[in-house]
Amino acid sequence: MKFCQARLSPPLIGQIVAEASLDAPEEYYRDVYDEYVERRKCLIDGLNRIPGVYSPIPMGAFYTVAKLPIDDSDKFCRWCLEEFNYEGETVMMAPASGFYTTPGAGRNQVRVAYVLKKHDLERALVVLAKALEAYPGRVEDEGL
Repeated sequence: MKFCQARLSPPLIGQIVAEASLDAPEEYYRDVYDEYVERRKCLIDGLNRIPGVYSPIPMGAFYTVAKLPIDDSDKFCRWCLEEFNYEGETVMMAPASGFYTTPGAGRNQVRVAYVLKKHDLERALVVLAKALEAYPGRVEDEGL
C-alpha cells in the first residue's frame, strides 16, 4: 500500500505548497504568467533568427523543441557540454530523440526550457548560435 501511495499520490510537501499558493493574490499569478510569456517570446524569436533553426510557439509548456541544422542531437548536446565554449560559457539542452518512441525521430531536435531570466536566455541564444557555427556535424538547411 505504501508503494502505491508513493507512486500515485503527490508528495506531501507538494500538497502543502500547493495549498499555500491558493492564498496568493491574483496579481502574483498575472505577473508570473506575463514573465513566462516574455521569456517564451524571447526564446522563440531568438531561435528562429539563428540561420537553419526553427521552433514553433509552444502553447502549454515552459520549453520548446527546436529543429537545428545538425546531424545528431545526442552528439551535439554532448559536444556542447564537453568540447565547446564561447567566452567561457556553453549551453545545456536535452536531445529531443529521447522524447519520441519512433526510432530516428528528433535526431536533429533539442528541447530547450525557458526557465532562465530573459537576459540569460538572450546570452544563451548567442552561445547557441556560436556553437552551431563551430559544430563539426552541422548540416545544410533541409528546408526548415
